[in-house]
Amino acid sequence: MHSFLTFFETMPVWMKAGWIFFVLSIFWVLEGYYKLVFTKYNKWRHAKTNLILLALVMLINVVFGMATIGVFLWLNDSTFGLLHLFNAPVWVELLLSIMVLDLIAQYFVHYLLHKINWMWRLHTVHHSDKNVDVTTGTRHHPFDFIIRETFALIAVVIMGMPIPFYLFYRILSVLFTYFTHANISLPIQLDKALSYVIVTPNMHKFHHHYQMPWTDSNFGNMLSIWDRFFGTFVYGKTSDIKYGLDIADHKNDENILQQLRLPFDKSIPYKN
Repeated sequence: MHSFLTFFETMPVWMKAGWIFFVLSIFWVLEGYYKLVFTKYNKWRHAKTNLILLALVMLINVVFGMATIGVFLWLNDSTFGLLHLFNAPVWVELLLSIMVLDLIAQYFVHYLLHKINWMWRLHTVHHSDKNVDVTTGTRHHPFDFIIRETFALIAVVIMGMPIPFYLFYRILSVLFTYFTHANISLPIQLDKALSYVIVTPNMHKFHHHYQMPWTDSNFGNMLSIWDRFFGTFVYGKTSDIKYGLDIADHKNDENILQQLRLPFDKSIPYKN
């Protein structure tokens, strides 16, 4: 277990970036064979907008990476955090850390992004995509990403977790982000069965429906247990899903400048 975690701690930057593009590429190819939605759109033009947003997010991630190192150096020299309050096997501590990260840095912050008006304004960029596919997983306004990363650091501090735990979580998170956004169709019974434990492609697509109440449901990223526990889980017919955002359907979802300005657009009737 120690060597397994050491691998993620010593993983070079090029390999982390390569993992992102490897997972993107795998699901991009699978979308060609196992489509859920058969809409016609220019996939490369659509991807260009989302990948530009990914590039901006990766630049911000460099800054957050330095802040993260500072947090882990402090935690390493202290006994702060819940993991220091009990003794357990490493795999148990790792599992608990991933669960807390998924709860705080994914489900909880995602819930806030929908419920707090100024946060929702930033998050609308993600929801404005009218053709959800694997690249939609990269589609986040830079300020949206900063909020998410801040909550991830909060989860790290609460648990007092070592850096390999966090880095392993990041690798898993990338996999689930692209898996759940990919325009792929699993056998319906398999998708439903998996959705009792993890977030599945069908499950997450209801979250990208253009209207309430589905828009405010299925907030999870990896584990579906949070949506089930807090009563935000929905599952229906995927044929009833329409992508995009009703309040911003008049905006060009493939115009990068419009998308960067979207949170500050006074013509959008955001929530009060």
